[in-house]
Amino acid sequence: MRTHDEQRPWLGLYDDRLPPDIEPEYANALDMFEAAVRSGAERPCIHYLDATLSLGRVAALSDAFAVALASRGIAKGDRVALYLQNVPQFVIAMVGLWKLGAIAVAANPMLREKELKGILDDSGAKGLVTLEALYRDVACKVVGTTSVTTVVTTSELEFVADPPPALFAEVKRERPEDTLDFMVLASDYAGRKPEPVALGPDDVAILCYTSGTTGPSKGAMNTHRNVVFNAMTYRDWLALDETDVCLGIAPLFHITGLIGHIAVSLLTPMPLVLGYRFNAAVVAELIERWKTTYTVGAITAFIALTNDEEARKRDLSSLRKACSGGAPIAPATVKAFEDQFGAYIMPVYGLTETTSPCHMTPLHRRAPVDPQSGALSVGVPTFNTDVKVLGEQGQELAPGEVGEIVVSGPQVVPGYWRKPEETAHAIPGGALHTGDVGFMDKDGWFYVVDRRKDQINAAGYKVWPREVEDVLYSHEAVREAAVIGAPDEYRGETVKAFVSLKPGMSAAPDEIIAFCRERMAAYKYPRKVEILAELPKTTTGKILRRTLKDRERQGA
Repeated sequence: MRTHDEQRPWLGLYDDRLPPDIEPEYANALDMFEAAVRSGAERPCIHYLDATLSLGRVAALSDAFAVALASRGIAKGDRVALYLQNVPQFVIAMVGLWKLGAIAVAANPMLREKELKGILDDSGAKGLVTLEALYRDVACKVVGTTSVTTVVTTSELEFVADPPPALFAEVKRERPEDTLDFMVLASDYAGRKPEPVALGPDDVAILCYTSGTTGPSKGAMNTHRNVVFNAMTYRDWLALDETDVCLGIAPLFHITGLIGHIAVSLLTPMPLVLGYRFNAAVVAELIERWKTTYTVGAITAFIALTNDEEARKRDLSSLRKACSGGAPIAPATVKAFEDQFGAYIMPVYGLTETTSPCHMTPLHRRAPVDPQSGALSVGVPTFNTDVKVLGEQGQELAPGEVGEIVVSGPQVVPGYWRKPEETAHAIPGGALHTGDVGFMDKDGWFYVVDRRKDQINAAGYKVWPREVEDVLYSHEAVREAAVIGAPDEYRGETVKAFVSLKPGMSAAPDEIIAFCRERMAAYKYPRKVEILAELPKTTTGKILRRTLKDRERQGA
């Protein structure tokens, strides 16, 4: 039986600034926001392109929004879907819902009719807040068949200067019939405050739906305790304070945006910079304008900044605390970004079910690279967090052995919305079985090898796609890479790579195959390479291997 310290060798990587255990400062996320307002209502809360909203204004707008919804029957425990891009109304609406004790349902703005209806039906949402164009093009076709009784529409043009930036050249205001206008409600109910509600740490703050890569999406019940705890984790781990400025590079509907942008900005408090949706040139301009110091986002966003001609002209030197998670990170990508802009990208790891991070790289340290696989570490477990690597029979594995990563801690959700069987399967006894395969080294650094379901079986040899992808990223012409198992009559599966190239660079498939063959075991290097202009991605920037797999099977 190993001792407690042997089970948690990562504690040796904590310095005096990082105690191994912390306690939440607030009973709920609303208390966290209201403390920020009391600290200075005139402080900037949101920078949206060229506009600024103070904490006091966000407080007043969220009060009016809450009263407006309460007058239409929305009460504690009710669900309201936020189907929006990265606009201030997302933050205002979420705070307003917390003031009612209601639950925000985060909905991806790229969802189409069937997918949106699935989330509205599963959550039983009574309200929907969305952009005018999203309502006209998608939501209006399904809300009548759901439990939604109140629809509030708004525009991405709210708060921006007139004339609007070129980003919105094609946007026109057109409030749909049978909907309420967000800013009209704010005006009609201005100066009114909602009745106080009792809000406990175990009340659900957000229903955040998983991507559904292993089946239908499920609503993770991120509680107020989860939200406050991991907002504190970001703040304390990265030494963030009111002098910092947060760049909202991740979508706000995603757990990274919800916690790593909104929650930690409200807690600190520090301004949150929003730019509607990701565009590398616009993001670089916002970093330069608002002197953003911190962000967390998908590695593909950092790759885009590195390769965008306009972004490369900007001064991004203010960005000192950059983190990335959600997808494998190649060491070559981290080096390229640091060479270009000066910031080291700190790997982090988390899931929707861990309310964003459960592993982070300590500030001012560099994540090691595993000498065997070339994989970059995702960090060490954060405050109050215990992690085990389990084998096929559920046994705990020793350092260096590969198995499933299982996480326990205050950031782990209590379960999935109205899905007790799925909860019992994935989170038995409160321990999240992530489905990710990885290992811990002797010093406590963790490495994610890949998703168990993505392993390639080539004539009996097991190949992890991310190991091949890391080699591909070290090729000077490769911008993005994704590796899958392609059907093969002889070997069962063969390793195939899809790559996109950097602007102005060229490389033939045979050249890329030869490059990998020189650097990998014979059974690992890709036998096929296909060059695409763009790889398919989620709105969070995660490359969609499953889309490439489906395409390959259809072709076969």
